[in-house]
Amino acid sequence: MESANDHYDSPWKEAIEQYFLEFMAFYFPDAYTEIDWAKEHVFLDQELRAVVQDAELGTRFVDKLVRVTELCGDESWIYIHVEVQGTKQVEFAERMFVYNYRIFDRYKRPVASLAVLADEHKRWKPTSYGFSVLGCRHTLEFPVAKLTDYEERLDELLESDNAFGWITAAHILTQKTKKQDKEGYKAKLRLLRILYERHWNKQRVINLFNVIDWLMQLPEWLNNKVWQELETIEEREKVQYITSVERIGIAKGRVVGRVEGRVEGEARILKRQLERRFGVLPEWASDQLVNAKEEELEAWSVAVLTAPTLDAVFHEC
Repeated sequence: MESANDHYDSPWKEAIEQYFLEFMAFYFPDAYTEIDWAKEHVFLDQELRAVVQDAELGTRFVDKLVRVTELCGDESWIYIHVEVQGTKQVEFAERMFVYNYRIFDRYKRPVASLAVLADEHKRWKPTSYGFSVLGCRHTLEFPVAKLTDYEERLDELLESDNAFGWITAAHILTQKTKKQDKEGYKAKLRLLRILYERHWNKQRVINLFNVIDWLMQLPEWLNNKVWQELETIEEREKVQYITSVERIGIAKGRVVGRVEGRVEGEARILKRQLERRFGVLPEWASDQLVNAKEEELEAWSVAVLTAPTLDAVFHEC
């Protein structure tokens, strides 16, 4: 999952927002039962970025902040901090700890931190972080859903009506067929056939197709075969979920998402370089990085090597 082609940020992020109830019910059923889903849940991604912008601890794949209402009678609301981590990372548990207390410090409300581990290391399953000093103890324990734990349940996942049962199956099949294009093609068709057999509504099919198309990337000639097979499936099922216009949109979204993922990665690297040279960045510099275009990041990455001041990096290149 560490290659550029395996950057899972976009499909996971969109799927969590679109099917958050199913996400919670599938991976964290105990927590799901304690939330009042009749009340609105609100995603606060911009607020999360503001809270943790100077606390980068390793590469993030997906992090979400959601405000929900507890099912306890007094309409009290809390925060859920979700992390989807795609690689084994030393700093991961510490990041969960830091983000949890920073969110609490900002909003003065209870915060539940939940982690989905999408890496390939079966024995890596951090569930806590903390320290003890001079009689003082500070520890965060957090629930974890480990995707490799579902590998023996693949058939069950493929029969699930939960979007994340199907997505987890797609993830597992992606891992099993990595660098095996023909096997990946077969797995992708298998998932597509199941997707159409469910007779879900059109938008759900398109949304989940976007996920599989991102996860299971194939050479163009095999992608063309997928589209041909898709036409056959739609003719047989007497439905048309994905029109030619929507195909173009899916392809464009895939390209745009890859670029956005690359730009975000370049911005993180440049931020670390800037901090090594000039110390903690002021807010204006962090804002510049967040809103930067790819060509700006490239220019600044060159300027940081010789610029005498932080201001010079951004304004003299």
